[in-house]
Amino acid sequence: MLSFSDEDKVGTIHPHDDALVVTLRIGGYDVKRVMINQGSAADIIYPDLYRGLNLKPENLKAYSSPLVSFEGRIVVPKGQVRLPVQTGTDVVEVDFIAVDVFSPYTAIMSRPWLYILGAISSTLHQKVKYPSGGQVLEIVGSQAAARQCLVAAIQHRPEAKTSATADNGL
Repeated sequence: MLSFSDEDKVGTIHPHDDALVVTLRIGGYDVKRVMINQGSAADIIYPDLYRGLNLKPENLKAYSSPLVSFEGRIVVPKGQVRLPVQTGTDVVEVDFIAVDVFSPYTAIMSRPWLYILGAISSTLHQKVKYPSGGQVLEIVGSQAAARQCLVAAIQHRPEAKTSATADNGL
């Protein structure tokens, strides 16, 4: 059975409201700053990782559904790419949607990946637990990485755009 207890909080700084940020093996490389977001239905790959894996536009399959960013903006994906994600000895093929927008994260792993892996995540406990070979394994989050990503997101200043209300003089 997959569950979390107070023992799972040992080693985390409390109280906190940190995102769950882990290191995963994606495309054969250990990738830091991967956010686990069980509230999302899309596994996302950002430009830093895409370039870091030396992927080219021809590696992408068409993907035309727009996404909504954290800021509520519509993001048009560049395409989709299937990459192996390894946790322990388990490898899951994940269809990542490639986007060309700023993110302090390299990737976002969401419900499709969690479901295929049979995993449960807990931001409170800063862990992902999943069954493998008759045992329960875990991926431990990094609060330091989560906090660095938060600072990077706050410091990032998107291009200044005038709003509709400013244009109307309201």
